[in-house]
Amino acid sequence: MLSLLIRRLCRALLWFAGASVLLVLLFRWVPPPGTMLMVERKVESWFDGQPIDLQRDWEPWENISDELKVAVIAGEDQKFADHWGFDFTAIQAALAHNERGGTIRGASTLSQQVAKNQFLWAGRSWLRKGLEAWFTALIELLWSKERILEVYLNSAEWDDGVFGAQAAARHHFGTDASALSRQQASLLAAVLPNPRNWSASQPSSYVARRAGWIRQQMRQLGGSGYLEQLEGTRKAPWAN
Repeated sequence: MLSLLIRRLCRALLWFAGASVLLVLLFRWVPPPGTMLMVERKVESWFDGQPIDLQRDWEPWENISDELKVAVIAGEDQKFADHWGFDFTAIQAALAHNERGGTIRGASTLSQQVAKNQFLWAGRSWLRKGLEAWFTALIELLWSKERILEVYLNSAEWDDGVFGAQAAARHHFGTDASALSRQQASLLAAVLPNPRNWSASQPSSYVARRAGWIRQQMRQLGGSGYLEQLEGTRKAPWAN
């Protein structure tokens, strides 16, 4: 009986691994129709008795402002071009901070955030963390850095029910994602840690200061010239 259970478990794991590889590979070229986070937000609204209309319009890489691309990297993951999905220095620093108590600090890279929002549910269980690591490794292996950032920018939440750069640009500034200025891009990037409580169009003093810090970091990274590093990063042969 035990042997049978082990064989079935191994078979299930192999099926899961194969299916997840095919799904991630498919999304290397096909725009994901949505994210698990979007599903969660919709279900939450039903239970709260306040249904929401999710806003999201997929925009390809070339139709998203370079200012927003660099602003998000500056605010969320400045080692994005160099790591393979995990920033171990930041993870160690976050663990040390959390051991001292107080507010919980995260250390998720953009790749990890894509893996979590695209394929998984919210939470902090070890199971979800393990699956997050698995999907992060897959997208780093099968996608280019540009694709990871493109999917992130089209999936990130920027207000209740507002997902993706195009919906965010229209919702907050009445413009398109391609036309965002550096000021607007830095404000959008500034609210990413807490988009449901912070506003890019009506920023608090803290959000305004954070946006200013992000603009400074953007200049230090080299502005839009930083994106050339993404083009030169390693890619799997099938990720070209």
